Amino acid sequence: MHSACWLSGEVVNPTEKSLLLVDAIANLVLGSLLLSFPLGVDHLLGLPTAESSFYPSILGGVIFGIGIALLLARAGRSGLGIDGAIAINLVGAGVLIAWLIARPSLIPTRGLVTLWIVAVVVAGIGVIELKLRDSAG
Repeated sequence: MHSACWLSGEVVNPTEKSLLLVDAIANLVLGSLLLSFPLGVDHLLGLPTAESSFYPSILGGVIFGIGIALLLARAGRSGLGIDGAIAINLVGAGVLIAWLIARPSLIPTRGLVTLWIVAVVVAGIGVIELKLRDSAG
């Protein structure tokens, strides 16, 4: 019963609610930073600058929207379920880590530190969610 609820996206216990809240906050913060990319956040964090703020802003909007969907799921409403959150976190962190390993010379040290922190936090949230989901089944 519990795993069926988990797979349907229903939040059924306080631990799941807590994980969804932490995940939502991480997405809302990252989305907000990307949405403010045109305001010089890239220089502040030591990230590579984009020729245009279009793609970072669009990505920020998507990530911010994922955060809102996670808050909806936490509140028991239709939103992003835990399986979707796991997929987004592990794939996103994996792509970022691969990029950081393959092309570290393109980013100043401060940016590398910032992005490694983001990658580790997002991957960690995804792994915790995956382990909790698997232990519930």
